[in-house]
Amino acid sequence: MTATAVAPRLHDLHRRRLVVLTALLAALGVAVVLSITIGAKAVPLHDAWRALTDPTGTENDIVIRSLRLPRTALGVLAGLALGVAGALMQGHTRNPLADPGLLGVTQGAAFAMVSSIILLGAQSVFAYIWFGLAGALLASVGVFALGMVGGRGGPTPVTLALAGTAVSAFLYALTSAIVLLDEQAMDVFRFWQAGSIAARGSDVVWQVLPFIAAGLVLAMANTPGLNALSLGEDVARGLGQNIALTRAVGVTAVTLLTGASVAACGALAFVGLLVPHLTRPLSGTDHRWLVPYSGLAGAALLLLADVIGRVVAHPGELEVGVVLALVGAPFFVALVRRRKPVRL
Repeated sequence: MTATAVAPRLHDLHRRRLVVLTALLAALGVAVVLSITIGAKAVPLHDAWRALTDPTGTENDIVIRSLRLPRTALGVLAGLALGVAGALMQGHTRNPLADPGLLGVTQGAAFAMVSSIILLGAQSVFAYIWFGLAGALLASVGVFALGMVGGRGGPTPVTLALAGTAVSAFLYALTSAIVLLDEQAMDVFRFWQAGSIAARGSDVVWQVLPFIAAGLVLAMANTPGLNALSLGEDVARGLGQNIALTRAVGVTAVTLLTGASVAACGALAFVGLLVPHLTRPLSGTDHRWLVPYSGLAGAALLLLADVIGRVVAHPGELEVGVVLALVGAPFFVALVRRRKPVRL
């Protein structure tokens, strides 16, 4: 095929990808509007806009600025983080069933949080998050170190998966033993395990923002190397890629993104697992597009699940983690039955 024939096809492909990106941004915008206006107290769109731009201290202003806005912002950050982390994890392990929690991040955060309650008397969400984030980071470092044992040039996808499974099971067993000894730890763990973006103030958003921002930057920087790795390690080395460095950057990004989101919101199932499968047919195997697509789709999915939880149990609500599990599990089964997962 001549260069003159290839150029129009590349132009069309680029244009289609930009159209998809715009559509995902629009979907996220709709989800943000719904998250701000729908709840136990419905707020008209014009009142919501006035609360954001010209607050006068009315009840609607307080609801929007103190409750809905931080909740929505945290939902966007967590959805972005988990969607991007899922795409990176599946790419690095070349496993379509890989989840961001595969590195032991989720159970590391849970173990650190319940330990801080018993050993240090932590009693606030502000304190839980820092301990949860520290536990997530330490667990991922442990998994990465175990994956390197006996290997050369860094951990392989198989050793990472095996080490992550072992560390997660070990930490889960320890956490289960600890929560049986303390009622407060049990209550916190039970609420955290369900997964929620409710009852989190703006201070929580500012706590996790730097970690998620750093993770997103590393994730985008990791995408060219991940594209090379998808061709095989030998080809990647031939193209000048440092395999160990590429994997280390990817694991660091996944750790920052997943650790920050699970520490703040708990275990939010299926976002990181499902979203890359939904966006891969739109982006192809190019991770430079798959990663941002997955982030935007993850944020929109999480917010919409949160809105559904407020509507179906009105005037109460279902936690977003419960809604994601109820919707995500059958949807993922249907996706797998309809077609085989894309080979990574």
